[in-house]
Amino acid sequence: MTKTSTRPVIGITLDSEEPGGYSNMPWYALRENYSQSIVQAGGLPIALPHEPEQAEAYLGQIDGVVITGGAFDVDPAIFGAEDRHATVTTKDRRTAFELAITRGAVLRDTPVLGICGGQQLLHVVLGGALIQHIPDEIEDALAHEQPNPRDEPGHSVSVTKGSLLHKIVKTEELQVNSAHHQAAKDAPLGVIINAIAPDGVIEGIEARGQKFCLGVQWHPEYGVSAGDSAIFEAFITAAAQSDG
Repeated sequence: MTKTSTRPVIGITLDSEEPGGYSNMPWYALRENYSQSIVQAGGLPIALPHEPEQAEAYLGQIDGVVITGGAFDVDPAIFGAEDRHATVTTKDRRTAFELAITRGAVLRDTPVLGICGGQQLLHVVLGGALIQHIPDEIEDALAHEQPNPRDEPGHSVSVTKGSLLHKIVKTEELQVNSAHHQAAKDAPLGVIINAIAPDGVIEGIEARGQKFCLGVQWHPEYGVSAGDSAIFEAFITAAAQSDG
């Protein structure tokens, strides 16, 4: 099958919910602003159901992938943790699929954008570990689960000079929204920390040697700053140059 769209095709991972609310059967969910941001930047979004065995087939049809966030966590056992914080909630089939498609994308050098929980999963794929609950591990931590609306900034981040993120946003400080209780814990080989919150929490990562492999802890699909739009534009530009 040949892709015919003149726009790069961008796969977006979905969230999953148990029966109740929308349906009395298990169902998928996705906020509209994820797809809207991709369309506005010039991409063609398609939804990716949680079928781990089909990850390679999906990768053969897309030019880039967005790993989205959600109110759940990566199983700590996946990154070698011996304990599991009481706040940790998992969605095992979703994580299995996101691991498969992210690992495949990295191997193919298909552009990847990880957002919030997607950044955390990308960090694990790249060999990193996670802080399981920021308030328990970071002294005097900011309110990373901000009380104000998500379309407003919650705090600032310092952007690392010379990083891909810095080249994209063209500033050393960004105002970002914040909706997470976990974060990247370390800097494994080949990973650049490209954004840090005032309390020291890692807010962005990228992989050396990849066409575009970027993760941000905030939600740029809300367009809190001009930098958020620039992230999507750079991602779509890289996807347009991808061999799929």
